[in-house]
Amino acid sequence: MNSRPMPLMSDDYELRFESLFHAGRALAFPCDARGGVRLDSLSEKALQNYLFARAVVGRDYASPTVRRL
Repeated sequence: MNSRPMPLMSDDYELRFESLFHAGRALAFPCDARGGVRLDSLSEKALQNYLFARAVVGRDYASPTVRRL
């Protein structure tokens, strides 16, 4: 069993919210392997978009997925 901790933040992952109404349109944010987004590292606009996407999951955006880049 490997007990090494996962890296806290990596450019290798993104948390992606796909639009429910516009194919190919999405909001994506850098995250760790578990989908954790470091909010204090986002620009003001990115933070607004992230909070908006989270608030409208199921109405405008699908549940987020973690993607390895």
